[in-house]
Amino acid sequence: MINRPREEKFLPEVLSQEEVTALLNATENLKHKAILMTIYSAGLRIGEAINLKIKDIDSNRMQMRVEQAKGKKDRYTLLGNKTLEILRKYVAEYKPTIWLFEGAKGEAYSQKGIQAILKKSVGKVGIKKHITVHTLRHSFATHLLEAGTDLRYIQSLLGHSNSKTTEIYTHITTKGFDQIKSPLDNLNI
Repeated sequence: MINRPREEKFLPEVLSQEEVTALLNATENLKHKAILMTIYSAGLRIGEAINLKIKDIDSNRMQMRVEQAKGKKDRYTLLGNKTLEILRKYVAEYKPTIWLFEGAKGEAYSQKGIQAILKKSVGKVGIKKHITVHTLRHSFATHLLEAGTDLRYIQSLLGHSNSKTTEIYTHITTKGFDQIKSPLDNLNI
């Protein structure tokens, strides 16, 4: 029998709520701010944000429908009040027709475009961590967990079929760390 080497486990980089706030505040363009706010507030993958259509926003139920996400599954995720507010301003100004976030010619916005928006805002804020658009999704999940949201709800919002995938966030959160004391602090040194 051949032993396989253990798969290395890397914990994803996560932004603090203060860093997310600074990042969003540094994003001045209305469309760009709407894109980043939507990704973070709903825990979206970049491809899911690109594929959002205007009809996917349900302001009555305060939900977003994510169609045919990873694993070809549809799901609903959160539509925050502040996100709805900025989306309404954005739609009134930019008047997208099909895609929620459209490029210059009415096509769906590009991944590279969103990555460039984030890179510019990260540069303005001066965050030194390695940040990608997916970091916003990791931060969404971690912040929900830190706020006391049940892991099963987070799993559903993220569209994870396996709970093990969602459990990684329990290794990232700092919730409860402030109540744990290092054993060194109990030593008389």
